Amino acid sequence: MNPTRSRRIQAAAAAALALAALATACGGGSGDKQSSGPVTLPFWGWANGQEAVVKAFNASHKDVKLKYTKVTDQLTMQKQLTNAVKAGNAPCLAQNTAEFVTTWVSQGALADITQYVGSSKAKFNAGSWASAQVQGKSYGVPTSSAPNFTVYRTDIFQKYGLKAPATWDDFIAAGKVLKKHGIKITNYAGEDPSTLEVLSMQAGAHWYAIDGNSWKVDFQDAGSLKAAKVIQEIIDNDLNSKLSFADYAAVQRNYDTGGTATRQISTWQMAGMVQNFTKSFGKWALSPWPTFPGEAAKTPAGTNLTGSVTLVTKQCKNVQQAAEAALWMSTNTGAVKTMASPTTGNGVMPALADSQSYVGEAISEKLLGTNYEPAKKVVTDSLGTVTTDWAFGPDFTAMGAEMQAGWAKVVSKEETVTDLLAHMQEWTVKDLKSRGISVQG
Repeated sequence: MNPTRSRRIQAAAAAALALAALATACGGGSGDKQSSGPVTLPFWGWANGQEAVVKAFNASHKDVKLKYTKVTDQLTMQKQLTNAVKAGNAPCLAQNTAEFVTTWVSQGALADITQYVGSSKAKFNAGSWASAQVQGKSYGVPTSSAPNFTVYRTDIFQKYGLKAPATWDDFIAAGKVLKKHGIKITNYAGEDPSTLEVLSMQAGAHWYAIDGNSWKVDFQDAGSLKAAKVIQEIIDNDLNSKLSFADYAAVQRNYDTGGTATRQISTWQMAGMVQNFTKSFGKWALSPWPTFPGEAAKTPAGTNLTGSVTLVTKQCKNVQQAAEAALWMSTNTGAVKTMASPTTGNGVMPALADSQSYVGEAISEKLLGTNYEPAKKVVTDSLGTVTTDWAFGPDFTAMGAEMQAGWAKVVSKEETVTDLLAHMQEWTVKDLKSRGISVQG
């Protein structure tokens, strides 16, 4: 469903220390010492457009300046930030995505900035705001959100008398029709288990939850099993392509030439389609993310589908200024427009509660053609259905690496989805215990 995510940073926690104590330890420290004069805040990020945003910030602020360092990518960020935290020279501000926030909190690396940003909560959509929080405390400011939807080939669907799938049952039924004509309805890359995660999230699963001072782990709850059933049926019936994102251009060509007819994506992934397509411009349309039968619309907020956040580190000596700078970058109209544009920024949707005015900039008229205007409503509607109750555990990146190996076996039919979930239940409980983290499950 999505390109392989970076999942290899080392998630550490002090032995025998419960999460509540860890989270409490993340406030205060050197970050409470505020400078009385002009300050410079180091800021690390990798997204296109950030240099321009930093330049605009510096031009409009006399007493606070940002010093930007562009990191190669998300994986490099986790490695470099890990080293910097250990060495005691972490930047004040760092770009990250939601799945890493709990890990950094569990390591005591982030500052609690709730007192500086809490009053701005209403400016952001609920899903994005939750992505920068752990146990109700804010450790950063959301910078983008991820409206999720289906993009599908209208010419192929019309040719075979199909409508955009409203439910996962519809999706499977359409896949069976397309299979007769040599077309796959989706692609499952063997190295990318995000499909299982996002469908579980949508189905109401909670792989991690906080219960008092402990983590509760459950990979076999009703939501996870509901998601597993859908995925297993798609795999058992050979409705999915198995193209690896290692050759991303080849995956895109397969969509472009009609080998695979749909994707569940967010706005930023359209850029890759536009950059690689040559044949199918104007033949794509958006439809809502499929629902589980009888359930209201609900879209996942995890993995690559989630937005980015600007985190404030505990080692920062000017926490208040850092928090205010992060808030400015996420709410200033010029900064938001810069990042929302696929030309000047990353083509991502803002994390703002009222982001409808940016929808047109974040989706591609070239890709959608006459379906461009109707697509705006699909994107806008999806912003109001994002999951807000999903927790990323303190070993989420290590867990993801383990799940990645099992997912490859699922895609190749060497084991079932429920086999993988059972393995992850046992593995994750053992892993958390080995890190000295209190766990139930």
